[in-house]
Amino acid sequence: MDGLNVALVVHTPGHMLKTKWQVALYLDQRANPAQAEALGKIFSGQAGGHLANVAPLIGQVLGVTPAHIEYEVEDKRRRLRIGEIASAEIEAVTDGNGRASTIQDLPLCIAPGFPVVVSRSKRASFHDLGLHLEVTEKNGFYSPFRYQST
Repeated sequence: MDGLNVALVVHTPGHMLKTKWQVALYLDQRANPAQAEALGKIFSGQAGGHLANVAPLIGQVLGVTPAHIEYEVEDKRRRLRIGEIASAEIEAVTDGNGRASTIQDLPLCIAPGFPVVVSRSKRASFHDLGLHLEVTEKNGFYSPFRYQST
């Protein structure tokens, strides 16, 4: 499944730990049926691991949809596009020497054990499944991560 993309859109109208989440999962349309099923299980928490800890916070799954997902990395900038329904661009917040600012052990982070890069959204919009979100110029984070079976 290396090289396939997945996007998990989370909407929490309120405190993330006190409000049930609305989520939409977008699976790379290039995935074959077995890969799509495996990705769905991993990112829904059904396969165990870190995301199983997040699953109880979900109140409503709005949809699981195959999609054309583009993800780009350019220095300290990350871009995501999900077809025509969503786009996001974040850029690292840097210190006086141009180094990316990081945080370790951030709660609910997608990549436990990895430092996350503190970022600011340059653009972020989502319009699908009854949600219309614009969260430009808010905070964001990115991090390397690896999920693998044991």
